[in-house]
Amino acid sequence: MKHRFIFPLLISVALIIAACGGAPATQQSEAPTAAPAAEATTAPAAEPTAAPAEEPAAEPTAAPAEASADGKEFHGAWPYVLPPKGHYNSFVTDFLGFGIYQDLLETPLATYDWANAQFIPWLGTEWTMDEDNWFTVKLREGVKWSDGSDFTSQDVVTTFYLARVMSHAAWRYIDQVEAPDATTVRFHFSTPSSVAPRFILKLFIRPHSVYGELGERAQALANEPADSEANQALRQELTEFRPAEYVTNGPYKLDHSSITSSRLTLVRNEGGFNADKVAFDRIVLFWGETPDITPVVLSKEVDYATHGFPPATEKSFIDNGLRIIRPATVSGPAIFFNYNNVHLAKPEVRQAMAYAVKRDENGIVSLGESGVAVKYMTGFSDSMVPVWMSEGDIAKLNTYDYDPAKAEELLTAAGYTKGGDGVWAGPDGRLEFELTAPAEFADWSAAAENLAQQLTAFGIATTFRGVQFQQHVQDVQQGNFVLAIRGWGAGNPHPFFSYEADLLTFNPPVSPGPGMNFPFTQTVNGTEVDFNALITATAEGMDEEAQKAAVTELALAFNQLLPIVPLWERYGNNPALEGVRVASFPPDDDPIWLNPVYADNPVVILLMDGRLQPAN
Repeated sequence: MKHRFIFPLLISVALIIAACGGAPATQQSEAPTAAPAAEATTAPAAEPTAAPAEEPAAEPTAAPAEASADGKEFHGAWPYVLPPKGHYNSFVTDFLGFGIYQDLLETPLATYDWANAQFIPWLGTEWTMDEDNWFTVKLREGVKWSDGSDFTSQDVVTTFYLARVMSHAAWRYIDQVEAPDATTVRFHFSTPSSVAPRFILKLFIRPHSVYGELGERAQALANEPADSEANQALRQELTEFRPAEYVTNGPYKLDHSSITSSRLTLVRNEGGFNADKVAFDRIVLFWGETPDITPVVLSKEVDYATHGFPPATEKSFIDNGLRIIRPATVSGPAIFFNYNNVHLAKPEVRQAMAYAVKRDENGIVSLGESGVAVKYMTGFSDSMVPVWMSEGDIAKLNTYDYDPAKAEELLTAAGYTKGGDGVWAGPDGRLEFELTAPAEFADWSAAAENLAQQLTAFGIATTFRGVQFQQHVQDVQQGNFVLAIRGWGAGNPHPFFSYEADLLTFNPPVSPGPGMNFPFTQTVNGTEVDFNALITATAEGMDEEAQKAAVTELALAFNQLLPIVPLWERYGNNPALEGVRVASFPPDDDPIWLNPVYADNPVVILLMDGRLQPAN
């Protein structure tokens, strides 16, 4: 089979089509993508800076937009990590971080076309599933890294063995990577899985010229357990490694001298993949989260932004002549719990919280019509539930409709009573918690503030504190939180990826610290359930029906225990400026908009293949 390696995606695409007509915003999408992290920093947490959704949008503060001299400059936005904290090692936390635009720099082997349910070849030209569980990828020839070295199979081998050191999920399914020649890479599946090809084809490829010595040592340790002392020492060394420059294989490279606290510039990488196809000579990325980027968008200095903009801001964009593009994100914010807290470790307390909160109100306050309340509470998108579960099993799901009386019943049965001060308390003390969220994420901050108000009104005293968005990730990784707003779900049609975001990202070994400290072995209806094993089972083999059984079992267990509490699902409200630097974006009914904002970004694909053209 060539490069049409199909996920259990075909039915999901139709559901995504319906979602694309929806409203604004998303979640984990806003944050820079980060690999397993290093030690948390000790910078003090910031206070919230985002205004509530109903407040008026900021007025433009930047100068009116002007097209670049040659009309070939595209302007985007991303909250990259500012130097000196930000660095060029893309394997670890505090990498400078280009988010959706990283595809244009450390280009992977392929990306995904949601409309046609197939991969688009990038640095890989074709792939086959061979005998004895070998997955073979042929590589594109003639591609140069920005340091002048050739792109070869050695770059891929180095990338994957270092990914093993960093506990990348691909190594759940593969146990060997080899390069028979300079243009061929073979991956041996220890556990064949329909999700494994995406892990392989979507991983950013790093240069052997930069990471080669570490990669060779990682390969030499391949027969040792990933958690062996030698591998852990190498992981620490890789975490501390700081390349002198950022070497790329895509159509763009970083102009290192351009990095400021407000913007940076990517320039054409002659010799890089598709450098002869991209229509823009430069990409300017403006720095910042929602409050920072809003005035820059209003001043028409940004052509496209993927931040979570409040409804009032979106209206200002429209009034200012910007187009709003609304793709799905298949994700949203959720309440994450620190299981070291004796109260939050009890499922009755988590269930009571779900009943005590009006999720629809929380979504509307945060993102207007774009914040759609989660119904099924399975840990993955409601739109995917009918694809993966039978009607009979769906009927077993508790939708946790707003019911404060039921919440009171649960707490009473668990030994809690409501005190004279209106706060519930039990043998281990009062239900009184701090809730944190990334301060710069306008939608998440609004969700957290409203959630704290609702829980406090019910009798669970909750105080909201905003934390600088990069620090917040590290706080949760290190277990320095009680309640936190983080993202559930993932821009992928297979539930495995959603459960990875829900339960694996902020628990060891993926998390560098204790994270949620969620015990993966739980008791459900008197039976012991291993959540970690079930997550793996959801993606094992190529038999979709067998996977559906595992997904159903995990969804029912998740629904009962609520290891996290999903609040609402977000839709993108991405401002797009036409006629200044960009001629136009495809119409709303173009199939490209079926691609989710933060997984296989549609605008990045349009840039990569040259379909997005300059205004002049």
